[in-house]
Amino acid sequence: MPTAPAAPTVKRDRTHYLYIAVIAAVALGIVVGLIWPDAGVELKPLGTGFVNLIKMMISPIIFCTIVLGIGSVRKAAKVGAVGGIALGYFLVMSLVALSIGLVVGNILHPGDGLHLTEALKATGHSQVDAEALGPVDFVLSIIPTTFVSAFTEGQVLQTLLIALLAGFALQAMGSVGQPVLRGVEHIQRLVFRILGMIMWAAPIGAFGAIAAVVGSAGLDALKSLAVLMLGFYVTCVLFVFVVLGALLRIVAGLNIFTLFKYLAREFLLILSTSSSESALPRLIAKMEHLGVSKAVVGITVPTGYSFNLDGTMIYMTMASLYIADALGTPMSIGEQIPLLLFLLLASKGAAGVSGAGLATLAGGLQSHKPALVDGVGLIVGIDRFMSEARALTNFAGNSVATVLIGTWTKDIDKTRVRQVLAGELPFDETTLLDEGRSTTPELPEQREELAKA
Repeated sequence: MPTAPAAPTVKRDRTHYLYIAVIAAVALGIVVGLIWPDAGVELKPLGTGFVNLIKMMISPIIFCTIVLGIGSVRKAAKVGAVGGIALGYFLVMSLVALSIGLVVGNILHPGDGLHLTEALKATGHSQVDAEALGPVDFVLSIIPTTFVSAFTEGQVLQTLLIALLAGFALQAMGSVGQPVLRGVEHIQRLVFRILGMIMWAAPIGAFGAIAAVVGSAGLDALKSLAVLMLGFYVTCVLFVFVVLGALLRIVAGLNIFTLFKYLAREFLLILSTSSSESALPRLIAKMEHLGVSKAVVGITVPTGYSFNLDGTMIYMTMASLYIADALGTPMSIGEQIPLLLFLLLASKGAAGVSGAGLATLAGGLQSHKPALVDGVGLIVGIDRFMSEARALTNFAGNSVATVLIGTWTKDIDKTRVRQVLAGELPFDETTLLDEGRSTTPELPEQREELAKA
């Protein structure tokens, strides 16, 4: 008798064990940090090493994504439109985030009744980062010293510039540039496979990072600054689920909880490392898998990591008001608005600087209202805990922005979005790519352009 055909083998996703291990590592890190704080601080290199492994992959991933995205778009004006819409959206949302932080900060007044010591004053001044750049120097810093140095120095915006130039050049070359595009496509597969291998070190990195944070801060800092932390966390939650959630529903017709469920592993990774950069490569891969075009993903995500820092905006607003209240010099609304607009610009000049949140706040206060720098020392102890919420909010903002901009530019496959979010098209955790699908998918609009050509 004829036997029934064998069922096709389904690749088992073993990476869920990896993320269970990450959760266990975070819990263990918290225990170590609380019971043996000195030992916890000594474990910090484990977390730093893991984040650095991820960071070394960011430049090649951004380069490959943008080159393939732009190289597959027939009209250069399309890419310019995506960039213009993205920057306009980032500016508006930064102002919205500042406004929300302003309202909550003026309602809570969390800094009332605190006392500042000379030691804390010195700590605050030490946070003023000499590396923060002015607007002109910041623009010039986007230009790399050489074509290759954009990759070796780890500057995201420098890589973005080189990738845009290479993408437009290949686009102008037409069919002659196709072999180069295929070569970049193979390099992208290699880079994502390496990233998949690095992810298996995530539990070790999470353990070291969390143990160091808990060990260095301790419970005393958390108790004394609980009002500020709670207010900041609540504000971030309101911004993400009310403001961004409403935008996502109105513009793209998607539920923000469904999108975040799809990105759950990335949120866990950020939570365990306190760094939104650790999830940047995976966000690029997942947004492409979701159905957003490579051109939109390649431009929106890297640019957003420098210009769409919603969590940082809320943090700087509330921290500034907190410090002013703690020093007994509360600011009027007339003083608050110019300071916060200045910090909005200063945050762009400090993009890419290590510890950008605290360093930008200290540098901005030093330039605009020097007397408040004394109070920066008050929040040093809990900055790492607040950086968790900053990073999660920044990541949420950039994931939503990618979907919104893809919708506005009609560079998103809505049918695929529904299938992916429904679990019908699972993400390949091994390769981080859809091996059975072209890495440069043509949207209906692109197919029409090719047919006319």
